[in-house]
Amino acid sequence: MHTTNYVNTLIAIADDCPADHGVIPPVKLENPSIASRTFQLISQNPYRFTSDDVIFTVYADRAGLTESERPSAREHYFSKGRPCLRASDLGKKYGWGVHANADGHVALYAVNSPEYAELSVGKAIQSTTPDHTDCPVAVVKAMRSSRR
Repeated sequence: MHTTNYVNTLIAIADDCPADHGVIPPVKLENPSIASRTFQLISQNPYRFTSDDVIFTVYADRAGLTESERPSAREHYFSKGRPCLRASDLGKKYGWGVHANADGHVALYAVNSPEYAELSVGKAIQSTTPDHTDCPVAVVKAMRSSRR
């Protein structure tokens, strides 16, 4: 079984991200984009879901899977490697860093926020890991949009 989960990691914005602050992805009522769905799920539930939970939920919602279909579909979905949140437009286009705490649960931080600044230098945010000692935060960049 493959996973997209990270622990004690900040997915920082891509080097070629055009945003200098967190921009909420546009919401289309009929068919919301993957970025919009991902943003809504994480921003409304900080540190509740893992990356796998978020990526699969967005996929399942877009595919119209029922609750009873989801357990077997999730197993099948992660039977091969899938793009992680480093490939998300949140970090490539909209200026959001994704932090995974010691339990692998994720939250979003705008690139211009004090929390993002602390995380981007590897400093843990105290409140994100109440049951754990502060661990250094690894920093990886979101994938660039262009090859250059």
